[in-house]
Amino acid sequence: MAVVVERGVDFSMIDMANVAYYPRIYDLAHKCFEDAWPLLCGVMYPELVNERRLGFPVVSVTSTFLAPIRYGDAISAEITLTSLGTTSLGWRYEFRRQDGTVVWRSEQMTVCVNMDTMEKQMIPDDLRHDLTQHVEAR
Repeated sequence: MAVVVERGVDFSMIDMANVAYYPRIYDLAHKCFEDAWPLLCGVMYPELVNERRLGFPVVSVTSTFLAPIRYGDAISAEITLTSLGTTSLGWRYEFRRQDGTVVWRSEQMTVCVNMDTMEKQMIPDDLRHDLTQHVEAR
């Protein structure tokens, strides 16, 4: 089951062409990723990182930019878990602006790591239990 996160496009995201600069779109995706954790597992991402010392860095990404994102747009990010491995999570992002136009799609793979060693580790059972309920049925 997908979750939806709403975010606005700030002035600092815009380049000289008056569109969102592509690295800022990835930053927006990461903010949505962080906002998705309470919806997926009932835990804030800072708690995972700072207290539990878990991180989920991206190890692969593909994206398609479909339409301009501009200052003042309201982005609705639909985030779907596409896979749940022993140490990895697959994510799909679809960004729509306020008029319903799909502006960006991305597939990303993250790996669970110990933040102190940056070594990959198994996704903890409590997170796995909650995440399993959100993995897209194929």
